[in-house]
Amino acid sequence: MTELPLTPDMLLAAYANGYFPMALEKDDPELYWFSPEERGVLPLESFNIPRGLARAMKKHPYTITVDRAFEAVIRACGTITKERHETWINENIVQLYTALFAAGHAHSIEVWAEEKLIGGLYGVSLGGAFFGESMFSKAPDASKMALVRLVEILNAAGYQLLDTQYVNEHLKQFGVEAWTKRRYMTKLEKALSASPNPSTRFSTVSVRSGAASSSSESAT
Repeated sequence: MTELPLTPDMLLAAYANGYFPMALEKDDPELYWFSPEERGVLPLESFNIPRGLARAMKKHPYTITVDRAFEAVIRACGTITKERHETWINENIVQLYTALFAAGHAHSIEVWAEEKLIGGLYGVSLGGAFFGESMFSKAPDASKMALVRLVEILNAAGYQLLDTQYVNEHLKQFGVEAWTKRRYMTKLEKALSASPNPSTRFSTVSVRSGAASSSSESAT
């Protein structure tokens, strides 16, 4: 549990050391630190797109954008629904990550249907590592399409690590792996020292230099 107000700089330092914060429930104002012994990682070089999803991506006329509606995405990820009965995203999380977004350290992928936000995801970028936080979907395959676009961006920019925090059934279809903490920390250290090529779709930030190049072009 945090003793002092958590700042964006403290949050970035935590990610660089293998930790991330979560609330126990939406109405709990406290945040707790987590560093799982078994870490979920999606290998970028062997990311698998299921055949059914590939067909759906050709069929649905959705528009996919980047960094266009960050706060709307994170709030949608933290909304209680019939399918999602609880959430770890409280108002402190929303405010912290929105501040990270303003500083160029957090990013969102949005999926739209006729100007209506129907899916998306958000996460944190440091060096050559991207830490996926949460995703949501209001239409079939919408969040999956956001994930596919994220992986395209990360591969194009030369990222080395896509951290999913945990392994779950939803991610297994994409080839998620369970890594030991030791293996994860070794890979994380290398990724933090990397300098990805600036993406044409969102800025890349180096935890070592603190430098950022910004861009928020949308793609369909």
